[in-house]
Amino acid sequence: MSPTNKPMHVAGPFSFYRGEQRFLSRERVELLRKIAETGSITQAAKAVNMSYKTAWDTINALNNLAEEPLVVSAPGGRHGGGSRLTDYAQRQLELYTAVEAEYQRFLHKLGEHIDDLDGFFHFMRGLLMQTSARNQFSGKIAAIKAGPINAEVTVDLGGGDLITALITAESANNLGLREGADVYALVKATSIIVIPGTETVRLSARNQLRGTIILCKQGPVNSEIVIQLPGGKTVTAVITHESAGNLGLKEGEPATAVFKATSIILGVGL
Repeated sequence: MSPTNKPMHVAGPFSFYRGEQRFLSRERVELLRKIAETGSITQAAKAVNMSYKTAWDTINALNNLAEEPLVVSAPGGRHGGGSRLTDYAQRQLELYTAVEAEYQRFLHKLGEHIDDLDGFFHFMRGLLMQTSARNQFSGKIAAIKAGPINAEVTVDLGGGDLITALITAESANNLGLREGADVYALVKATSIIVIPGTETVRLSARNQLRGTIILCKQGPVNSEIVIQLPGGKTVTAVITHESAGNLGLKEGEPATAVFKATSIILGVGL
């Protein structure tokens, strides 16, 4: 089945999906509505506080996912070009509006039985996220330092543990990252270096998480090392048997998990 023919489903807060790809969300729907109002992607992007490039990328992604184009752009001329929604797009917006109304009624009924609805959805998003990365951290963005090309994002994991991710400025913008927002940080176990002890070491790697080894598991080729952090979270590293032996890693001993800022993948709830 091709991506454009995958069935749609609904996920909270509220989005349409095609397979694993997000199709329509509130932000995207608002962009489409503004294009219908103004006849211009440029004006629509300004109205929803979105960059022109992000708006174009969003439209291209929507057109690629849909069975039919949603937005048709006319070439420029004496009176300038323009953009309009197709009849197919209008039907998708009507469907989205109808389903969203039912969804809000559902949330209202659910809220009568669950006091912390936001906490419930945060918990469910964590359960539903499936990735190959062994280390999946849930935290809040403590700071963002944006540059022309890259952005440094500091994530508070709780318990005094902070990590810094280096991603492109475009990715930070597309994810809608902001201070105080919830975020997921993913790090592969093979990207983590383990150093015995918890003393600060001068390294080029930005992230050093100190804790106690709670598991040293021998495999056919590699060893799996699990370090528990003071805040209760754990970090898993996969290193060679030789490295584990040379470092003298043992359960109950202090250790530091080290990884580069570029080794972190950030994600947000859908």
